[in-house]
This record gives sequence, structure tokens and C-alpha cells, in this order.
Amino acid sequence: MNELELGIAAIQNKDYEQAVVHFNNAIEEEPNNPLGYINFGNLLARMNETDRAERFFQKAITLDAEAATAFYGLANLYYEQERFEEAVKLYEKAVKFGIQGADVFFMMGKCFERLGNEKLALPYLQRAAELDPTDVQIRLSYGIVLAALEMFKEAEPEFMYVIHEDLNNADAHYNLGVLYAVSTERIDDALYHLKQAYTLQPKFDQARYVYDMISLRK
Repeated sequence: MNELELGIAAIQNKDYEQAVVHFNNAIEEEPNNPLGYINFGNLLARMNETDRAERFFQKAITLDAEAATAFYGLANLYYEQERFEEAVKLYEKAVKFGIQGADVFFMMGKCFERLGNEKLALPYLQRAAELDPTDVQIRLSYGIVLAALEMFKEAEPEFMYVIHEDLNNADAHYNLGVLYAVSTERIDDALYHLKQAYTLQPKFDQARYVYDMISLRK
């Protein structure tokens, strides 16, 4: 195995110190190969050394202006730093240069959701759900955006799917409970799911608050 492969193997074994050694060696051997910087950047991001990780991703991009995984890694870094507008532009470049799969569309959707633009988030989360329909986090996020846009009929099966796959998902119970409360006459179902939410997550104060408000109206 070469130094890059040894570094990746070290990460898989959670031997991050050894991975640092291998990636350093890889960069010394091939200073113009962006893969060394990308892998080192991913490792540094995992180790929460965000400033250094950013520099390594940027270095990779200067070496290869179409390095899709460098754009993707840098986008993830900016997302964690809540730099959502910058992140979504980098995700777009990652897709343009070859990144595929549900995750990148999910992250783009989450960026727009965090920016308060559910309408723009919707097509990306829909695409992510189409590409990976078994991912409960994607389906939950898709349902939340649908509900925020008052597309309750479409949102309900998303929450129901999540609960079917993960019965103890407090967020899905909460969102389904709120959906029933605001869009149907199914008050008992709303109360059931809200109670499930704060029973599963005792510190889920919002679920308890909505439950109490509905109980008073009943």
C-alpha cells in the first residue's frame, strides 16, 4: 500500500496519529497531488482542527480546480460552522464536478432549511429521498420541510415511515403530532404522538408545551 492507502487504513482503525504521519509522507512524496491534502483535510475536520482542515481543502482546490471531494469536504466544514450560504455554493460545485448520491442533496437541502428558505430546500430533500428512500434522517427532514410549507398530506407519510423504521424517534412523533393538531381533527392522535415525543425524550419541552396547549383546548 502507498502512503495514502496506509493513512486511510489508519483512519479506519481510528489510529489518527498514525494517519497524520502517512498523509504527511504522502504530501512530501507528491506535493502536487491534491488527494494528499483532501485526505489530510478530512482527517483534520474529524479531529475538529477546522482552521487547518480549511487550508488543506483550499490547497487541494488550487492544485485541482475540479476536485469534487475537496469542495465537498470544505462545504461540510462550512456547514458545521453555520456558513450555510458559502456551503451550498461549494456543494453545488461538488455536484458539478462529480459527487453523486443522496448525501450531497440532503446537505444542500439542510443549508437552505437553516437559511429559512424551505421552498428552495424542498427539491433537494425530495431528490435525496428519491436516491435513498430508506434513510430515516432524510425522510424526517423532507417531512419537516413539507409540513413547514403546509403540504401536510405529503408530509404525513414521511413521518409515519420514520416512526415505522424507528419507533423511538421523538422528533418524528413530535412533528406528526403537530401535523395532526394543525391540519386535522385527529386530536387524540396528536396527543398520543406528542406524549410519545416527551416520554421518549423527557427534556423535549416543546412537545410537552404543545401537548398541554392542545389538552386545554380539548
